[in-house]
This record gives sequence, structure tokens and C-alpha cells, in this order.
Amino acid sequence: MNNQVAQQQKPTKLTDLVLDRVKQMQDTQDLSLPKNYNASNALNAAFLELQKVQDRNHRPALEVCSHDSIVKSLLDMTLQGLSPAKDQCYFIVYGNELQMQRSYFGTVAAVKRLDGVKKVRAEVVHEKDDFEIGANEDMELVVKRFVPKFENQDNQIVGAFAMIKTDEGTDFTVMTKKEIDQSWAQTRQKNNKVQQNFSQEMAKRTVLNRAAKMFINTSDDSDLLTGAINDTTSNEYDDDRRDVTSVEDEKQSTDKLLEGFQKSQEAKAKGVSNDGNSNEGGEASEEVADGQTELFNEGTIKPADEADS
Repeated sequence: MNNQVAQQQKPTKLTDLVLDRVKQMQDTQDLSLPKNYNASNALNAAFLELQKVQDRNHRPALEVCSHDSIVKSLLDMTLQGLSPAKDQCYFIVYGNELQMQRSYFGTVAAVKRLDGVKKVRAEVVHEKDDFEIGANEDMELVVKRFVPKFENQDNQIVGAFAMIKTDEGTDFTVMTKKEIDQSWAQTRQKNNKVQQNFSQEMAKRTVLNRAAKMFINTSDDSDLLTGAINDTTSNEYDDDRRDVTSVEDEKQSTDKLLEGFQKSQEAKAKGVSNDGNSNEGGEASEEVADGQTELFNEGTIKPADEADS
């Protein structure tokens, strides 16, 4: 009985600890959270979510994960202005460590916080689409022409491109399907069913990740924000410093992502957006996730390594 009470109290104390730390950062390190972001509510939502998270042996994450890894996951979540209540992030157990990973919607929310970003968009190029690239007078790559066709939607994907529009101009990034596949091969979840079943959405996410990498690491934004963004994204990639992810851990993560994708697809089919409002004109919601919301129209993020999935 005493153990049960202790387990119930532990996450509450951890969330209080993180909230106090965030307040200190706001006072001493110029941390600025999103205007409508309530860190306390987000941490309470995380507390509820953590009670459901288990490791591969079905043991509660709050029992098996180290105190430091739980605090770090909650702190990274808060620094990026994310909340599991909005399907922006989720938690996964790797060994005795807890890791917070963003959904696609979470990366959208994070990149919107970076100074100067006005719009981010990605598109997939299918076989027989009219697609042309070139260069401007500064020898920067540009997409000169893109004319997708409805009848090509079921054709093979041949590539994807991303656009990041900032106060200073527009940057384009283009990847072939081979480059996308190579990027997917570097993720911690090999043979990911999400990549197979939702290849268009995941291809967009991958090219947006690569497009955002240079912008993030050369931005003037707070090191607290950019560091949290990069660190969280790197959780998804192979790294010799980490333990190899078990098959069952991968399955839990994949199932989580698939569940979110399926929900978002069902919502789109009904013409209802994630906030409960109908999509006027029959247009699909713009925000779809790795498991959650809008269809890649605005934003994603990338770690500072070479992987971009």
C-alpha cells in the first residue's frame, strides 16, 4: 500500500520540480514560452500520460525509468511549448530511460516558435508529375515549377521538396526517393510501418526536417529552445552512445504512431479538424501528425546530425 502511494506521489513531485525549474529559467535565462502555453497544464497532462506508459515488459515507466531521464523529458517538453493533451508529443521507455518524442504536430508547433519563420510547406512528387528545379542568381536551389496531377496520386513517389519562407526570403530543399530511403534507414525504428503505410506524410516530414536543420542551428533563438528541439529529435536516431532499441520497444512506438495517423485520417474523412471545427470547402485539415494533426503545411524540425527522418 505504501509503495502504491509513493508511486502516485512521485510523478507529482517531479512535475512540480520541472515547473519550478522552468520558472527559474524564465527569470534568469530569458526563457520565453508561447503566449497561450500553460506549462502547469501541460505538465499535468504529461503526468496523466506517464501513468499509462510501460516498458517492453509492461512495467510502469515511472517505476523503471531514472529520475533524471523523467525530469529531462518533461523539461524538454516544456521548453518547446508542447503538450501531450494536444497530441504534440509522447513518451517511450528505452531501457531505464524515459524519452519524449514529438509528433508531427509537435514539430510544427516547435518550428513556429523560431524567429523569422513565416511559412513552412512540403510536397511529395509522384511519377509523371510536372516538376522542375533550378537556381537563382545567388546559385541557391529553387523549385521553378510543380504541377501535381490527380491521376498521379497512386504513382510511385520519386521525391519530395520543402519550402521555408522567412523574413529574408524563401529556401527550398529537394530530396530524391533514394535519399529519403537512406534517411529512414538511419532511424532507430527500422522497417517502420508508419513509413510504409503513410509514405507520403513521412516523406514530407523527412524533407522538412532536412530543410529546417540549417535554419535552426544558425538562428538567433535561445539556446534553451534550439537545444531542446535538437536533443528531442535526436532521440529518434541511431547513436552509438545509446542502447539499441529492442523490437518490442519499436513495436510500442510504431503502434502509437499508427494509432495517431489512423485517427487523423478518420477525422479528415469526416471533414472535421483537430479542434472540432468542420473544414470549410471540403478541404482536408492542414495539420496531420506522426500520429496526430495538420498535414505538413507548416513546419517541422531536424536534429543537428545527418539523419532527417
